[in-house]
Amino acid sequence: MQDAFVRLFGRLAHLRDPAAFEPYLRQTIVNLSRMHFRHKRVERTYLNREGRGFREEATGPDLDVREDLWQALLRLPERQRAAIVLHFYEDLSEQQASEVLRCRPGTYRSLVSRGVAGLRATVRGDQHA
Repeated sequence: MQDAFVRLFGRLAHLRDPAAFEPYLRQTIVNLSRMHFRHKRVERTYLNREGRGFREEATGPDLDVREDLWQALLRLPERQRAAIVLHFYEDLSEQQASEVLRCRPGTYRSLVSRGVAGLRATVRGDQHA
């Protein structure tokens, strides 16, 4: 979030419509998260190729559950992951989220539904393994 605000700060003078700030900020957050996950994927691939493995620093009360959920989320396709974040973390309306993802509301609902189903399947599979 902070990175998104920092990037937008220099561009505020060029913003023609003040009402466009919030959607522009959300789109910036989505784009920055995509870049972050791409970077992590490249880094993980490199470390695995080098035989060192990848260790993510995790903090929180239940590290095992958090790590399992994080790994399950990373296994989802990028658009499903973004839809889940916009739905559950940003608490956006269907219309707002579909605008951020540049898709129809039905497509957004499908992305959330498939993403949640994928998370459930992954977490249930990890618990039974």
